[in-house]
Parts: sequence; structure tokens; C-alpha cells
Amino acid sequence: MQAVVKTHRGPGGEVMKVPDPTPAEDEVLVRIRASSICGTDVHIWKWNEWAQEHIRKVPMIFGHELSGEVIQVGKRVRSLAVGDHVSAETHIVDGTCYQCRTGKMHICANVQVLGVDRDGIFAEYAVLPELNAWKNDPSLDPAIASIQEPLGNAVHSLLPEDNIEDIAGKSVLITGCGPIGLLAIAVAKMLGAEKVIATEVNRVRSDLARKMGADLVLNPVEQGERMVATIKEATYGRGVDVACEMSGHPSGFSLVFDALTPGGRVSLLGLLDRPTTIDVDAALIWRAARVHGIFGRRMFETWFQVKGLLTVPAFREKVGQIITHRVPIPELARAMELIESTQAAKVSLEARW
Repeated sequence: MQAVVKTHRGPGGEVMKVPDPTPAEDEVLVRIRASSICGTDVHIWKWNEWAQEHIRKVPMIFGHELSGEVIQVGKRVRSLAVGDHVSAETHIVDGTCYQCRTGKMHICANVQVLGVDRDGIFAEYAVLPELNAWKNDPSLDPAIASIQEPLGNAVHSLLPEDNIEDIAGKSVLITGCGPIGLLAIAVAKMLGAEKVIATEVNRVRSDLARKMGADLVLNPVEQGERMVATIKEATYGRGVDVACEMSGHPSGFSLVFDALTPGGRVSLLGLLDRPTTIDVDAALIWRAARVHGIFGRRMFETWFQVKGLLTVPAFREKVGQIITHRVPIPELARAMELIESTQAAKVSLEARW
């Protein structure tokens, strides 16, 4: 089969022929219909510090966001059949560790990530464990089906840990309007948030944030030291009820606490390049802040929530707008250039070889 392979420990990747994968007894073979590019894939392509630290196996097929059709099932597979349309829960778990056995499978102690710790899906075919293949409505646009994984990140950020708090009627801050931040805006409005405030410096993403439903989009560079005051003015002087940090920038990390109303909730999804500092007394203790680290999606509660959201035509249409470009998989280099130049928000990779 054809695949995009990380052939060496350095920037780039190569389209080449590799052996067809064979499913194990508890796996399915999937023909890829569409895939999409995640920030992790950009790290691997650029071979930055994150990739150098986390990618141990080279050569390797990378990529993990997909939609496809099951074309072969292992003999122990019971819940899937040839012809089923599926996407992938990309965290492959052992099912036996303490976390898996206590309802926290999404933070399995021995997790392997598709396209990071094992071969991924930028290819004609891929194998998935039965557990990780999420069955889709066949009528769902393959490009939309492939972004359910990052959409799940957005849903998990807004509804963490047993849905401890509703969003309806609340004010929500989203720092960083990358694809997951944009999806989080759409989800927050769909769940009835009274006001969604977003921060972003890029004009293309700022415009998309408004299309997703953001009531106020602030440029941190233009706002400067007035950022917190502007947010409080927009929230009746109180600050936001819920803040989701999705920028991975130290300024966003500080802002979600500074702009939070006492007793509010923070979800931290963005990954910082290096350690940062925070005034724990002022940010957490005196504010009685509730803080959630977000890793992946709750398996599989979040997937059912995503499925429910995507049954609403207006929501599907809205989130589809973050897919700004559709590029054949072999042209991955061009897709990466679109992302690097900030022309693209989310790039869908079409299965045209």
C-alpha cells in the first residue's frame, strides 16, 4: 500500500510503498476514506523538541485522525462487520491497569497513541483494535467523521469528569483558536453558554471563531494589560464561569486564572513548551478554582456526547467550517505549508493516491 512515512529522525516525511497491514484476531482492517492533520502530526513533520522526545520508532507511518470503512475483521471481533464506517479513538489501552479498571481508561498507565507509539493512518489502510473503532452513521461526511477525535477533546474540556457542571447560562473563555479551540466555541454555544469569549492573534482563526459563535474575540497583543478588565466588563464584572486553555502559551495559562470568577472552573488542554510558574495562592486557593487537566476523551462517554451533537444538522454545518482546505494525502507537504503559513485552520486529507 501507499503511505506517508517518517523515514528518518528529522523534518519531513516520504510517500512510499509499504507492506499491507494484517489485522490480529481482535483488530479490524480499515480502508481510509479521509484523515485530518493534528498539531501532533505537525510536531512530527517539523521534528521539533516534542517529536524528538516522544517518537521512538522510525521509520513509522504517522497520523491518527481518520474515517474509513472496515474491509476485514479478526476472528474474535464481534461488534463490527465488513462495510461498517468507523473513526478511531486514538488512545490504545491495555485494559488491565489500575486506571482502566477504575473507569479512567482514557488515562491508561500504559497507553499507546496511534501514529505516535505505533503505526498510524496516513496510508491507504490501517488496523485498529476492535475497542478503538467507533462506528459512524454511513451518511456522515468522511471529513467530519475524521475530526471527531479533536471534537471529543473540545467536549471533554467543557464537560470534564462526570459532567460536574452544565454550560447552559454560563460565561466561557476559550484561549487559543486552533482547531480544538474553534470546536470548543461551537460546542459551548450548542450547550447553551450565555457568552463565549475567545482569544486569538491570527485573523483567519479570529474570523472562524466568530463563525463558530464567539460573542467576543480578543487579540491579546492589541488588548495588552487590559485583557482581564475587558473580559470582566463583558461578564458583568464577575469574570468567566468556565475557562478552557487551548493555546499552549504561558500568557493563556495565566489568563484563564486571572479572568476566572471565584469558584469557577478551569480546563487545561494546551501543552506548554516549557515549565511555567503561577501564584498558587491567588490563582487557585483564594479563588477556590476547580482545575482539570484534559487528556484525550473519556472512553467512551465523550464519544456518545459527540455523536449526539453531530445529529444536529446546524452543528454539523458549523463545525464543518473549520475544515478550510481539502488536500490529497500524498500532498501532505503542501498541507503542512498551509498550516505553517496560518492560511489553514483544519486540513482534511482526501484518500486520493
